Amino acid sequence: MIPFLIYAAIFVVSFYVVRFIAQRTAIRDYTSLKTVTFGDESTVRSNRTASIISIVTIFVLWGAFTGSKLLPAFLHAPGPFVGEATFTYTAATEDGRQDDATVTVIVHPVDQEVSAPEVAPGEGWAKNDSATIGAWRSGLIRVDKNDEIGRKEGATVVAVNGQAISPGGEVITEFGRVGMSPKGTLNFAPNKGWQMEPIWLPAPEAVVKRLGEIASEGFRGSTLWEHLGYSLFRVVVGFFFGALVGIPLGYAMGLSDWFRGWFDPIVEFMRPVPPLALIPLVIIWAGIGELGKIILLFLAALWIMAIAARSGVSGVNISKVHAAYSLGASKVQIMRHVIIPNSLPDIFTGARVAMGVCWGTVVAAELVAAEKGAGMMIMVASKFQNTDIVIMGIILIGIIGFGIDMLMRWAERVLVPWKGKG
Repeated sequence: MIPFLIYAAIFVVSFYVVRFIAQRTAIRDYTSLKTVTFGDESTVRSNRTASIISIVTIFVLWGAFTGSKLLPAFLHAPGPFVGEATFTYTAATEDGRQDDATVTVIVHPVDQEVSAPEVAPGEGWAKNDSATIGAWRSGLIRVDKNDEIGRKEGATVVAVNGQAISPGGEVITEFGRVGMSPKGTLNFAPNKGWQMEPIWLPAPEAVVKRLGEIASEGFRGSTLWEHLGYSLFRVVVGFFFGALVGIPLGYAMGLSDWFRGWFDPIVEFMRPVPPLALIPLVIIWAGIGELGKIILLFLAALWIMAIAARSGVSGVNISKVHAAYSLGASKVQIMRHVIIPNSLPDIFTGARVAMGVCWGTVVAAELVAAEKGAGMMIMVASKFQNTDIVIMGIILIGIIGFGIDMLMRWAERVLVPWKGKG
């Protein structure tokens, strides 16, 4: 929650600071002279400064909450406690006698092996203890195992650092939490701080290091580029056939009441069904080979492209159709010069959405006994808790997906220059 609040605060501050600077250095062009800008798509352009700040902020927060060495120490969020922690417990016998003893705990990084230090036992019947616990971990400490009067003799721990404690209770010390189990055993959990444990979120440099290793050595017998190439191939083929079937289907539904009445219930029924729910059927019908994966991606794109094409046809301005008829145009000419050009913006929008869904589905598609692919790499890594490989795969899929989206935006600008211009 804290990283999201910080991100939101940076967003708000950056917005007002950048807008203030922009107003002082604005270039007065035609767009700036428009009296109506709200709702006019031609005036809404991506703010490059906002994009840069957004990306930098994400990586800075990532590094700050993972203790990255790429950032100076003053930018790091409070990390877990590592070092020597001590607390004092008070034990009491059944006849009311009490004695104090000190527990010394060495909290060490989880990737290191540390031995418990030797401590003087003390003079009372309750003896001092020592233990080791990894950072972000917790552990039981049997403080009575070396006491002259232990739990078997009726002695119990009644206080920690002078604060009363009972089974199920806890005492917060400067080093962490000391709890008591229902059976009376102490449990020590050192302070975890705000940083994420590497097993949950590794630092950026760990992901980059893993990327270099897999790029040079490969992963499970295949190179990184083979994994990415297979995923890209599956997505492109599945999307291509989805568009090849979906666009004509959408045109037919937009132009014919019979086609719309026949296929509309099917399309609207299948559209909200997630591709993940279709995996069992795909395995039964098409097996676990390459065909099953492509069919799953085909179904992910099909309904989106059909709805986009139908929406594009339905959104054509009827006055343009009337004008074409009045000039003597045939149905083929109206289709060629009116309906298709005016529906292309909606189709391109649907294509971008469908491609995103296909990329989101490729991980599920490669669950079906895949030997190569970014999704397979992610799923295998997750089974062994290799979070750095999982994040690396996610980032690579996102970068490739973003690149494809930018390519489709460029194609849209080139092929549909009239979009947003009436």
